[in-house]
Amino acid sequence: MERRKVTNAEVKKANRNRVFRYIRGHETVSNPDIACAMKISLPTATQITKELIESGLVEEKGELASTGGRRAKALSLAADFRFAAGLDITKNHIGMALINLSGEILKYERIYRPYASGEDYYRAVSGILEAFLDESGAEREKILGVGISFPGIIDLDGERISYSHVLGVENVPFESVSCFFRYPCFFMNDANAGAYAEGTGREKGAGEFFYLSLSNTVGGAFFRGNGLTQGKNFRCGEVGHMTLVPEGKCCYCGKKGCLDAYCSAAHLAEAAGGKLESFFDSLKNGEDAAVRIWEEYTSYLAVAVNNIHMVLDCDIVLGGYVGSHVQAYLEDIRAKAAGRNTFGEDGGFVKISRNKVEAAALGAALRVMEEFIRQV
Repeated sequence: MERRKVTNAEVKKANRNRVFRYIRGHETVSNPDIACAMKISLPTATQITKELIESGLVEEKGELASTGGRRAKALSLAADFRFAAGLDITKNHIGMALINLSGEILKYERIYRPYASGEDYYRAVSGILEAFLDESGAEREKILGVGISFPGIIDLDGERISYSHVLGVENVPFESVSCFFRYPCFFMNDANAGAYAEGTGREKGAGEFFYLSLSNTVGGAFFRGNGLTQGKNFRCGEVGHMTLVPEGKCCYCGKKGCLDAYCSAAHLAEAAGGKLESFFDSLKNGEDAAVRIWEEYTSYLAVAVNNIHMVLDCDIVLGGYVGSHVQAYLEDIRAKAAGRNTFGEDGGFVKISRNKVEAAALGAALRVMEEFIRQV
């Protein structure tokens, strides 16, 4: 097969995008820095940054310290040039996040709002988002769009929420949701969104990982290279419904013995009057009931973590609601996972998510921002 010839215009666009991403990933840089890192000529780097400055994406911030010659101009991202919003729709709450062009969270909020299928719900969510944006002071014309995460199977080809047992819906066209918002909408599975937030924030070359979302439902996502592995039917990573204990506890899906029935955040919260924070307070205080429940929880979690690691041979990142509370207990979880590992690993493959608040909303917003960055 004859290889298609790459045009000069395509090379120029690719270089422009690479330079922009480099600037975005560094607080302050110079044209010589860019030329060296990107392996392009200094005149080329200077021309590209000139175009980025003229478009408003990059700005000059004085001059860098002299290294013996003429001082280079300091360049940095114009972070407030554009914004993106993220929404995390759950059974009982709505999470929201607003980010700037650098991916920094400017504002986040989580409010109680039980899900209800239908126009009234989405109309109300749109109003809640507008109030959130009003409070942030974000200029509406600078908002690129809103990413919306759902606990369910998101069929990107069919442009629909094909199934969400948690929310009790199926075959919901994206358009029937997006029509209530004044911004372009992008849809993601909640665990995929959490993994996307984790993966896009890691240093280049950090490798692949599996994101285990331990929220009121258990989900997962496999992040590899620069993106998510979706699976044949967009169900890759649905570990919440792998069988952990044959004929075990009933899961909300109707089956028995699912991982979700043993390792959801709801399982811990129910033992403390419905509040996860209260459970971890009790655990910190050494209360017998909390200690016993946590011991059982982490024992099952270690089995799941090791099983996933055996299949994928990558880091397992603990995220979701529980993930934000487990720092003090990480070594115990690692030890339990290592105890089940055939190859004598020390459990260091178990990590904790960097994002402690509204990870799914953040990931959905970052997905919107990436669509814009691709076009730079």
